Amino acid sequence: MSEVPHTCYLPRSGGATLHQLFEAQVALRPKAVALTCEGQSLTYGQLNARANRLACQLVKLDVTADRLVGLYMDRCNELVVAILAILKAGGAYVPIDPAYPADRVAFMLEDSQAPVLLTQSKLACKLPPTQAKVLCIDEMLARPVQAGEETNLLPVAGPDHLAYVIYTSGTTGKPKGSLITHRNVTRLFAATEHWFGFREHDVWTVFHSCAFDFSVWEIWGALLYGGRAVMVPYTVSRTPEAFYELLANEQVTVLNQTPSAFRQLIQAEESAGQKELALRYAIFGGEALEMGSLRPWFERHGDQQPQLVNMYGITETTVHVTYRPLSKSDLDSGSVIGVPIPDLQIHILDPQRQPVVMGVPGEMYVGGAGLARGYLRRPELTAERFIPDHLTGRPGSCLYRTGDLARFLSSRDIEYLGRIDSQVKIRGFRVELGEIESVFRQHPAVREVAVIAREDTPGAKRLVAYLVVPPPAAGQAPRSQELHELLSRKLPEYMIPAEFVRMTALPLTANGKLDRAALPMPTRENALDTIPYCAPESAIEIQVASIMSQLLAIDRVGREDDFFLLGLHSMLSAMLIVRLREKFGVQLTLRDLFETRTLAKLSEKVEHELLSNLTQMSEEEVHRILSTLEGG
Repeated sequence: MSEVPHTCYLPRSGGATLHQLFEAQVALRPKAVALTCEGQSLTYGQLNARANRLACQLVKLDVTADRLVGLYMDRCNELVVAILAILKAGGAYVPIDPAYPADRVAFMLEDSQAPVLLTQSKLACKLPPTQAKVLCIDEMLARPVQAGEETNLLPVAGPDHLAYVIYTSGTTGKPKGSLITHRNVTRLFAATEHWFGFREHDVWTVFHSCAFDFSVWEIWGALLYGGRAVMVPYTVSRTPEAFYELLANEQVTVLNQTPSAFRQLIQAEESAGQKELALRYAIFGGEALEMGSLRPWFERHGDQQPQLVNMYGITETTVHVTYRPLSKSDLDSGSVIGVPIPDLQIHILDPQRQPVVMGVPGEMYVGGAGLARGYLRRPELTAERFIPDHLTGRPGSCLYRTGDLARFLSSRDIEYLGRIDSQVKIRGFRVELGEIESVFRQHPAVREVAVIAREDTPGAKRLVAYLVVPPPAAGQAPRSQELHELLSRKLPEYMIPAEFVRMTALPLTANGKLDRAALPMPTRENALDTIPYCAPESAIEIQVASIMSQLLAIDRVGREDDFFLLGLHSMLSAMLIVRLREKFGVQLTLRDLFETRTLAKLSEKVEHELLSNLTQMSEEEVHRILSTLEGG
């Protein structure tokens, strides 16, 4: 059974569930379009009817209040159907990204003990063995409709029952599930409504995985106000130019992005040419915002329309915690995250958990209506992170220890200063470095390991692993490829370090603790695999190497270097494909990158495609490319 006890939440008060608020919009505008995905749309009435049908089948499987249901689906209209159906049946969804490796999926299924798992027929074959009853939503919706199945179900769950359990990275090497209620989410929109004024005419993108809580803001921001949600397929979300086209074609008004993704969108606009956008808001979250990176956007669009907003947030406090509208005057500021949402409180405390004075850094603690119940089946961790509110003394109220360093400014704003512990944000995902280190230690040749996030080039944060392993002469030293394969079986792509550094010993402070500040910058000389540098030879190789060096923020790329082991990931791959097209007029795919992997082979592929395309190019385009090669 997967009923979950209450562990830490504020006293009950009035309110409605997410699906009840959605059903109110269905009654108001049943024929309005609710969802769009790759040309396929569902109206509010159609979405509600499908969700009701699916919910009826879930009820027959004993899905009820606080019962967990796994969700293993691609981003599509049916994903929202499934979420609504689970909530209508009274249950709470446990999102599992299909991009996760099998080991992580298996852990989440076992840890959550979800008795039912919703998926799609095309994905069912990827699932590891599980005790859950696996149901394919496409098959369930294809069944004949029974009488009464498309009408709203009688309420089962209330506002203080669970809506979802999202897993985040854990320091012990095991992810942990945050328990979020309906009330946690509905109060987020009620408390921020005066700032945004969302309405039925708004068009939102659902850009993020349902396993990332930014998707909660995206989905319900559209559906609770009668707006339209545009589901962004994974491939489009990883291709900035295609996503920019989608924003223009769908006339999106509310955009939610991590700063990393928005930087790529800025670059896509520069290469594609500015299009007519309908944006009212671009809202940032998920990681620290480097203000200076917004300069090109402000130069083209100004700072009024759309309004850019920075919102610091945590899964355990329900998506967002603070609000800060941005302007050109902020470009030279630090990572200013603004003021708390009205029904939340932020305290900045010293190590004795006493308030610090203005301007002095301390750890952020969050209290108020957004706090989760705690962690799924982790009472010790819940007690450690959700502490009694000793500052107000309100009975039953808690404070969440964020582990983030911040300070109050004289303007009443809060400035984010980074992590206190080893938790970092990479491309919008929260990563516990200890979880990565625990996987490295599973290799018998790894004696010691330290993983840190480096930002040697501004805006290019990457994970670097420092490894104490036997010397190459001993014949027992692991290769980068071997470790990369181990990590890929255990961790999502964003948690795999971009570079592996060989160390004879890890540096220590005078107190015997790891001296992270003394860990060296990665170089070719200290790399785990000391592959001799072989300089690019042909004009195409030189040009491709230059592009690769800029993307990876490294000095040079050799002919035989595996660029995935140098740190190329899916988001950078999309940028590489765009830049190769701009430079050479060739259209490569992600498959081409995976099949070539080295500079020499990729350049050979570019040359082959270029020669094939020359006859179809204009004289001006041929001249431009030849001039580029001569310049290289």
